Amino acid sequence: MQEIKFIKAQTLKEKPDESTLGFGKYFTDYMFTMDYTEGEGWHSPTICPYGAVAYEPSLMVYHYGQTIFEGLKAYKNTQGKPVMFRPMENLMRLNRSAERVCIPQIDVDFVLYALKKLVALEKDWIPTSDGTSLYIRPFIMATDAALGVHPSHTYRLYIILSPVGRYYKEGLKPVKIYVSDKYVRAFEGGLGAAKTAANYAASLYGAEEAQKKGYTQVLWLDGKHHKYVEEVGTMNIMFKIGDTVVTPALDRGSILPGITRKSAIQVIRDMGYKVEEREITIDEVYEAFDKGLLTDVFGTGTAAVISPVGILTWGDRTIDICNGEITPFTKELYDRITNIQLGIDEDKFSWIEPVEE
Repeated sequence: MQEIKFIKAQTLKEKPDESTLGFGKYFTDYMFTMDYTEGEGWHSPTICPYGAVAYEPSLMVYHYGQTIFEGLKAYKNTQGKPVMFRPMENLMRLNRSAERVCIPQIDVDFVLYALKKLVALEKDWIPTSDGTSLYIRPFIMATDAALGVHPSHTYRLYIILSPVGRYYKEGLKPVKIYVSDKYVRAFEGGLGAAKTAANYAASLYGAEEAQKKGYTQVLWLDGKHHKYVEEVGTMNIMFKIGDTVVTPALDRGSILPGITRKSAIQVIRDMGYKVEEREITIDEVYEAFDKGLLTDVFGTGTAAVISPVGILTWGDRTIDICNGEITPFTKELYDRITNIQLGIDEDKFSWIEPVEE
């Protein structure tokens, strides 16, 4: 195993007030970096002070977008020990994204080892107020300083850490979602299943239009037929129809395979409900509402964990799903997942990764 170089910071930052964290506004004292050179592989793992980095304007990532990222969280459990939620799942997904955009694979075991070292070093940055956590952002970018549309020959992996509050200002209050049948986030055969910067860039315009209309996020439909539900800009989507939870299947390759999505499916089944991963049209969603069968809509994602959806607007039709309040079902799902993350409940699925101090 490679030795990780440590560069000590000359001064340490003052930690922010946990009540004003927001999301992604503050960053810890240290970050992890590692470089890739063709013919040499991944090398020079380093934990160093967080700070600005200078690159040439010709850097390939700036021009051709060859970059991927992940998002996961660390918490302090009821014993005050730092833990992470399913980090290996995120690192394996990082490799799947890397393959799709011709970035070399990382050694997930070594990067997990390095991540633990970084989180252990920054454990005092992990907030403990309700709804807070330490957000972990690994990302890889192409670093060749050259123009030309081809894969880079060099890359850099970063891991940065940010103490965060709730992602949505609504918290656990239901959010308003606008269904876009004009713009497309991803297309079958495209990059939708990879966590690339390009996917998020493609979602910005539609999301901005929705926010100007008073909505929190956009629910995207498929790019070919504009009728099959795919995902929300920052989370996967689920619908409780009767006693069955329905969520779009991943087989089109246009939906990000969420780690929280995967976890929620396991918990919902453990709660005794049926889960169907299949195609679902927006027409079916509205028909289920009209029949009184649609009782819950919620998103799943690392940032928000579980986010109830209260208002859904498609075209000129708006439906109110839960009268502005989180339903007992969605609240129980949220509590079950977060109680495992915080060590309140038994980790019956072996999801929690301890961080050695």
